[in-house]
Amino acid sequence: MKFISVILKENTSMFKLPDSVFVSMDKDRTSSSHPFWILVAKEIADHIKSWRFIILLFLILLTCVSSLYTSLSSISKAAVKPGNPDDAFLFLRLFTHSDGSLPPFHVFVGFLGPLLGISLGFDAINSEQNGGTLSRVMAQPIHRDYLINAKFMGALIVISVLFLALGMMVTGFGIIIVGIPPTLEELLRIMSFLFFSIVYVAFWLNLSIFFSLRFKQAATSALTAIAVWLFFTVFYQIIINVVAKALLPTASADAYQVLTYQKIISNLLRIVPSQLYSDATTTLLMPSVRSLGPLTMEQVYGAIPAPLPFKESLMIVWPQLTGLTAATILCFAVSYYCFMRTEIRSR
Repeated sequence: MKFISVILKENTSMFKLPDSVFVSMDKDRTSSSHPFWILVAKEIADHIKSWRFIILLFLILLTCVSSLYTSLSSISKAAVKPGNPDDAFLFLRLFTHSDGSLPPFHVFVGFLGPLLGISLGFDAINSEQNGGTLSRVMAQPIHRDYLINAKFMGALIVISVLFLALGMMVTGFGIIIVGIPPTLEELLRIMSFLFFSIVYVAFWLNLSIFFSLRFKQAATSALTAIAVWLFFTVFYQIIINVVAKALLPTASADAYQVLTYQKIISNLLRIVPSQLYSDATTTLLMPSVRSLGPLTMEQVYGAIPAPLPFKESLMIVWPQLTGLTAATILCFAVSYYCFMRTEIRSR
């Protein structure tokens, strides 16, 4: 583009082109070759071509297809059960229903999503430091924060495209097999579920990027991120069960003490990002869920057993969305701060 612009400028007497043409060509050349987006494109290409991403993509596709098959094979039996307020949202059953042989789709996403985020970020910085390419990139005339921002943006684009493709695939197969298109409210709930999934995986991505800054070896950062994930997924639940048994009220406790005890245990469980994600997705994909905490008799009495509108369900999970987004931004801010203060030396 630059070569053509120079030739045209040297032969203006022949072509008689105005100067605005050259200005627009220079702007196009500058915007298309911005260093940040070049780094983002490089990160996306590295992720797509890596074997670990291909393996995880195969596992996610396999589990997605398996859960979709089990939900489609038993959705007709679930739809004929009387008195279920979720029957009006039959299309959402593709994401939540299962025959018991395999977990539903949203459970698989909550389990494999952290592994995807960890795999995309555990060697984001230390692998380039060990390979000597980090100092070469920083020697180029680019801003220092372009690199850490491109690492996050490239992985986030890959995650977003993957989950949107999975959601659209489930929706498309549902329309073909069931023969009923989703309503506007069902589509809004599905898109909100996919957005929650992207934010949830982005939290683990930022956490793994932080560990790649703190540890020089990629294996150490990967094991540390997996250890944190296992602690929050398995061992934290065991600790909360022990605490719950220790704080269990006596048989003579009144209703207020029991309600306070249940609120304390619920708040302790919601420290875990996986619990925030589970509460949010369950409320969005199951409109019959009216509350995420204990209800008093005054709240239950007179309540109509009907599904909540999308706006009301979104208001219920707004604290979960705020907490998960805040944790994601905090992890990225800490990683950004550590990277900007890291001394980079050439090998």
